[in-house]
Amino acid sequence: MAGSDSHAPHIPVLLRPLLEAVSPVSGLWLDGTFGAGGYARGLLDAGADKVIGVDRDPSVFALAQGWAGVYGDRLMLVEGTFSDIDSHAPALLDGVVLDLGVSSMQLDQAERGFSFTRDGPLDMRMGGAGPSAADLVNTAEESVLADILFQYGEERASRRIARAIAKARRGAPIVSTAQLADIIGGCLPHPKPGQSHPATRSFQALRIAVNDELGQLVSGLIAAEAALKPGGRLAVVTFHSLEDRIVKRFLQHRSGRAAAGNRHAPEIEAEPSRFQVLTRRAVGPDDAEMGANPRARSAKLRIARRTGAPAGHPDLRALGLPELVERGG
Repeated sequence: MAGSDSHAPHIPVLLRPLLEAVSPVSGLWLDGTFGAGGYARGLLDAGADKVIGVDRDPSVFALAQGWAGVYGDRLMLVEGTFSDIDSHAPALLDGVVLDLGVSSMQLDQAERGFSFTRDGPLDMRMGGAGPSAADLVNTAEESVLADILFQYGEERASRRIARAIAKARRGAPIVSTAQLADIIGGCLPHPKPGQSHPATRSFQALRIAVNDELGQLVSGLIAAEAALKPGGRLAVVTFHSLEDRIVKRFLQHRSGRAAAGNRHAPEIEAEPSRFQVLTRRAVGPDDAEMGANPRARSAKLRIARRTGAPAGHPDLRALGLPELVERGG
């Protein structure tokens, strides 16, 4: 769902290659990031008997009222997080789809506070609960802010930006997206034509932290393993390297394809394969999709099939989750 191109707001990214890879589509599926409903509709139109659409943002279900009735009881909508996939499903699933990040619909709503191009309250919460981005920006220690910006946004100027935020908030609280974007922009060179906005990485990092997106992703992958029946498919669309690295390593370890030990690290006792990876390399958009939907440019799709091995719990240290330690320039 991540993307910032408002001229293509509701086009589901990589839907065609996803449907081709999981064909024939049938049985009970769960769309863990319902959003505008593009994947759920695609799955239903392709032959799924029923799709459970889950989203932590209740506003998306109101937007679906105009078309959801066409599918009758084949579409069930649930407010919740995809980290609880196994509790949302009434039976073992034939498939799970996760499209990660923030939707263009959310970016287009200034009052949600996700976008540095639309001034609004500094919120960034996908649901309505918990601390907002303003709470984080105005109360977190400078070193913690620097760590978040570096680890979650891969922002090399993280300490410089955190220092500027700490200085600005001493005068008055930072309460709007425009305020924060101006502070960040003052720390970095003016972008050249074609380069992203200076605040892009920092806004991404704060959004990830506010919504615990990486923790949700890991919990969602573990829950999907428990919720899928043997032969069920897991399809995950990611939009940045941190997400893709976690998904890739999860599937490697759960399929028995993790790197073996060497003389510096002992060999880990082999576990039964819980997944068979169907995409040896991540699938990206082709030229046609890029032309029709520029927000697809950074998307990557990975798909795996559940085996009959009992679900378990992976070693979280092996998944590449960033550790929050003070870094940055």
